Amino acid sequence: MQQLTTPLLPLLDADSVKDSALLGALSRVAPVLVPQDLVSALPANIAYLVLAAPALSYDAAADLFDAGAEAIVTADTQLIQQFDAAVAATRFIYLSASGAPPAPETLNAVAGAVITLPTASAIAGAAQLVQATADGLQAKTSGKSLFVLAPSGVPSVDDVKALAKLSASLIAPSSVLSLADEGQQQQGKLDIADAFLAPLTSDRTDGLFATTVVSAAGSASLGLVYSSPLSIRKSILTGSAHYQSRNRGLWHKGESSGATQQVVSIRQDCDSDALQFVVRQSRGTSASGFCHLENRESCFSSATGLAKLEATLKQRQQSAPAGSYTARLFSDASLLGAKLREEAAELADASNADKQHVAFEAADLLYFALTKCVSAGIGLEEIEASLDAKAKKVSRRKGDAKPAFAEQQKAAEAKAKTAPAPTPAAQQPKDADAPIKIQSYRYEELSASQRKELLKRPALRTEQVMEICRPILGAVKQRGDAALLELTEKFDRAKLQTPVRLPPFVNDEVMAKIKPEVKVAIDIAYDNIWKFHKAQKTTFGNKRAADVGAAGTVEANEAPEDGVLEVETMPGVVCRRFARPIQSVGLYVPGGSAVLPSTALMLGVPAQVARCPTVVIATPPRPDGSISPEVLYCASKVNASAILCAGGAQAVAAMAYGTETCPKVDKIVGPGNQFVTAAKMLVQNETDAIVSIDMPAGPSEVLVIADSSADPAFVASDLLSQAEHGPDSQVVLVGIALTATELQAIEDEVDRQARALPRVEVVRQAIDKSVTVIVPDRATALEWSNAYAPEHLILQTASPEELVKLVTNAGSVFVGAWSPESCGDYMSGTNHSLPTAAYAKSYSGVNVGTFEKCITSQALTKQGLRGFGQNVIDLAMCEGLQAHAMAVKIRLDRMA
Repeated sequence: MQQLTTPLLPLLDADSVKDSALLGALSRVAPVLVPQDLVSALPANIAYLVLAAPALSYDAAADLFDAGAEAIVTADTQLIQQFDAAVAATRFIYLSASGAPPAPETLNAVAGAVITLPTASAIAGAAQLVQATADGLQAKTSGKSLFVLAPSGVPSVDDVKALAKLSASLIAPSSVLSLADEGQQQQGKLDIADAFLAPLTSDRTDGLFATTVVSAAGSASLGLVYSSPLSIRKSILTGSAHYQSRNRGLWHKGESSGATQQVVSIRQDCDSDALQFVVRQSRGTSASGFCHLENRESCFSSATGLAKLEATLKQRQQSAPAGSYTARLFSDASLLGAKLREEAAELADASNADKQHVAFEAADLLYFALTKCVSAGIGLEEIEASLDAKAKKVSRRKGDAKPAFAEQQKAAEAKAKTAPAPTPAAQQPKDADAPIKIQSYRYEELSASQRKELLKRPALRTEQVMEICRPILGAVKQRGDAALLELTEKFDRAKLQTPVRLPPFVNDEVMAKIKPEVKVAIDIAYDNIWKFHKAQKTTFGNKRAADVGAAGTVEANEAPEDGVLEVETMPGVVCRRFARPIQSVGLYVPGGSAVLPSTALMLGVPAQVARCPTVVIATPPRPDGSISPEVLYCASKVNASAILCAGGAQAVAAMAYGTETCPKVDKIVGPGNQFVTAAKMLVQNETDAIVSIDMPAGPSEVLVIADSSADPAFVASDLLSQAEHGPDSQVVLVGIALTATELQAIEDEVDRQARALPRVEVVRQAIDKSVTVIVPDRATALEWSNAYAPEHLILQTASPEELVKLVTNAGSVFVGAWSPESCGDYMSGTNHSLPTAAYAKSYSGVNVGTFEKCITSQALTKQGLRGFGQNVIDLAMCEGLQAHAMAVKIRLDRMA
């Protein structure tokens, strides 16, 4: 039962049930009490309690609850005992007419009590009885409701006030109630507004009451205002919200703008010194809602979550461009129905172990479900009302799924999902014993549209993920470390005292946890990565930094051997390009249950070579709050400035905006899941964040080009090394004129090796979405690969170096049979943080340049300026920029 913070509970009779004006006013300030025989006459959407008839049966009581009764008032303790204790304690009000406080065991078992007095005049003398019953209910602290019913006579406002001081409310017959404008109250009646105002108190000198205004849809707070007795009376009487402006007096909200508010309910808080107005907000002509600012529903902030989604959908229903996706959803019931079924199935299939995936799929389903509701003319308010109605039911049903859906679920659990079109000639069953086999196609048999379809990656639902990330980013931006710690506890289950660790990161205890062979591997990897990336610095230009311009170098910016490009474009005109480190960078290293020291090296070493002064490594902590010792060792080797013990969008936010303990960075680099990627994309577009990113990221991918010279076992191992990353990993085999026998040999190896892997089920899911394309020749193989633009390209062919010359789009290339992708991931020296999702067409992988800016300079002598000075003047005058021309002319004149 709802907490009844109302001083008055009206008892309806046959006449008042028909009085819509009176019912409307009453329902704004309280639920109503209705005799059992009048329940059917009540209009919809009225909150009510039922005064039970004698000898009410269990089934009849259950029917009343199921129909929507908040509570049943009855003197029948045997009826109460027939119900579950939880139902009794929240839905039954005990009716006492004995003149003595009910027994403690009775009061403990129910949600409240009603004391019946003979007449209203008896209220003043019943204080002791009321107090004893209130004490038995522990009404001041338990929230249980206590009512006093006086069936005859007219109670006074003083009676209401006296009962409120005893933690009790008055039940008054509707026949003795009235409602009128200020100064027009009826004699011999209890005015509803006066009764409601009776217990209210204010500690303000102006006597106003703080009032929070809440939307009926989603319960979002719209703003804080003040109310007076007059404004409250007007709101109850008219049903349109009135407040008391501290400057302008009585304020009819929206009277001039049209942004009026329909009052759903007015409630007092538990201390009767503040109010809550629940309203339906109308949109005005000059303002979108409660706030005077345009496109702001709330004075506190823009709407978020479901409330924002509902507002957006309602707006797009009216204004979405013809042919847009949203317009199609609203106009095509079949499309919307199909998307609902699709998203419901994806949520059902999502693993509980991946909480973010479950949240992501649930968000998708909610989006399409709310689209369905908006298209039907209903919104969150109606949905919540339906949920509340369901919550009031006490009858329980078995709850089994409908047979058709139960069978579908059984089938889904027994079989893997079927592959997308184009469908291979022989569709393989996806049960546990079925071969783990990549679907194969022949290039010549594919139409142009089918080839285009096979080149596509699964669509990334960036907009939906961004909607999830926005409130996370906002929380960290506004509340810093406090929000960061809360989110880390929520998502990573780690309760930390501080989110940042400072050097030193390793000690004897940490090093003792690292296997000796792993330390050796890390050291070798570090050396190789350093060599390759240091070479990028020394070959950056045609001159040594120490030999360019003024003698020597500034250690913080460059080493003497670093390269600088210097070109004399004309006599006396020397142009240079030189690199400078980005001053503060953030490196995202996926972590938590995973141990990924290689990523810490791949990001940290180039930043170290570039001489970035501040390097923050962000990595999710384990549930106990620790960071893997291997990552700590790598952080120490690359001289990281700090470790941010956080992951996901919250880590990106901390680095982008800075917190009390986490430095703000100028660039964020590193791979992550869809939430990390979405957060990176969001912050780079915030003008006040002023932060850049390395590249967008998607699931890991590999494309292997193999001909008849390739070893089937090698090819299979390279394909599987990517497939084990996750079910969305992209695995592509391009076979150059492979025969059926040669292809079968590779497929057999894929099946055999996959079954020996501990992550075989993950591999199976990735392989189910993967493809083999048999092409006629090497040129077509490279044409396909360049169109696909893979993260990793492996060439297992004869003369592979010749094919490298033809590569235009790839993150990194692995040349020949003895160059497995794993070596690039860990040890060769090239970087493994590479563009995915076809971004290799426009992005490079991480390199030293990722952590630098290229600055150019030009130094002109008098000879150089004389050489083209007049040409500069001519172009400047052509463009109408006379000051540009004058800057040159004044110098030429000085030389004359």
